[in-house]
This record gives sequence, C-alpha cells and structure tokens, in this order.
Amino acid sequence: MIPLKDDTPRLSTPLLNYCLIVVNVVVFGFQCSLSRAERIQFIDAFSLVPARLTAVLPEALPHVHSHGNLISPHIAPLATVLTSMFIHGSAWHLMCNVWFLFIFGRKLEETLGHFSYVLFYLTCGFAAALAQILSNSVSVVPIIGASGAIAGVMGGYFILYPRARVLMLVPFFFFFFLWLPAWAVLGYWFVLQFLNGVGTALLAPERNSGGIALWAHVGGFMTGALLVRLFPVQARRYSSGK
Repeated sequence: MIPLKDDTPRLSTPLLNYCLIVVNVVVFGFQCSLSRAERIQFIDAFSLVPARLTAVLPEALPHVHSHGNLISPHIAPLATVLTSMFIHGSAWHLMCNVWFLFIFGRKLEETLGHFSYVLFYLTCGFAAALAQILSNSVSVVPIIGASGAIAGVMGGYFILYPRARVLMLVPFFFFFFLWLPAWAVLGYWFVLQFLNGVGTALLAPERNSGGIALWAHVGGFMTGALLVRLFPVQARRYSSGK
C-alpha cells in the first residue's frame, strides 16, 4: 500500500520539511555524479558503521582488525550518525523515503513549528541509529538512509493525528484507492517492522547485519511517538481529532 495524501488542513508552508527533502535529493544527485569507485568510497566514508562507534568494546576488536579500511572513517565516527541520514543507496530508496516524509512531515512541521520539527527529526534519527547499533554492535555493514528519522516523524503523526484519514493506493490484482485512518496505516507499518525485526533476529540472525535497517525503523518510530508530546505545539494548528 502506498500513501498518496492525508486529509489534514494546511495552514502554513512546511519550508524545512521541503528543505530536508531537497538536501536528500541533492546529496543523491552528487552521489550519482561520482564514478562507481568514488561512490563506494563516499558511502564508506560517510555512512554509519556500528563497529566504528563500538571499536572500544572487546567483542568488536576482531571486526576492527579484519575490516581496518572500512572502519577508518574520514570524519569522526559520531558525525556519521548525522551524515548517514542523507545518503541513499538507490533512486528507489530515496523516492520511498522522501515520499513518506512529504506525506507525514508537512503537518507535523506545521504543528511543532519549523525549528522544533527539525530538532525532533534529527533526534529521532539519532535514536534510530542507536537502536540499529544495539541490534548488532559489531556490524561492519554501512547503514544509510533517512528512514529512521522519517519513522520518527510517522510515530509523531501517529500520536498527534490518529484519526486523520490517509488515502492509500492498494495494489490487489488491480489498483484501487482506499481511505484509512492514520492509526491503522502507521500502526500496521510499525507492527510489520517489529515482527520482521524479531523474526530476522530469531530465525535468520546472519541477516541482521545487512538489508533493511528494521530496528532503526522501530527505534525511530517509538522515539517519535514517545517524544512528540514533549515538544510544544502550535495550538491553533493542532487538533487531536485530525
């Protein structure tokens, strides 16, 4: 299912949400301008690699020694938590992320205010990275993408606008449109990420080192849901009904 729009009214222009989208697109455009070897080097340098941050732990040392080139970043390891949020592995990866950010981020920025929204977004991104690191602290697989931070935006929307309706494009033999409450759309997405994460950890732990960063999604969503009430809202722009 693909969200197309929500039915919450727009009272202001979500400038910083659009800026986040533009930055992600520009960075990906820069990646595309590089040669294949340069792209690999760029991702290695600016992606989040858990073993970079946990290299001081005894259990990480074998991974440090066996992947010395990969875990010697060009910038401070902690800074890659931020830089990795703006790197994407493919056009499809980018499109999916910025589309969900476009759908759910606009109203949240309007509700929280411009700068509080960016702080909220980055906080969720950092928490998502921490959740993924905790799931496999010695992984040397690069983690990239804005999905953890965007999951936080979705978690915040889930709490503030559970009864808003979202128009979904549903591919089932043929395409049809369906209005669903936000709590159902976002709740289903979260449960799917959580169950896939648990299933992968229990049944195929070797896959926990690569592929989709499921625990970043779970951690980001939970952080957004828990923290959004701590941010002051623009009262005239917020109604719990929608």
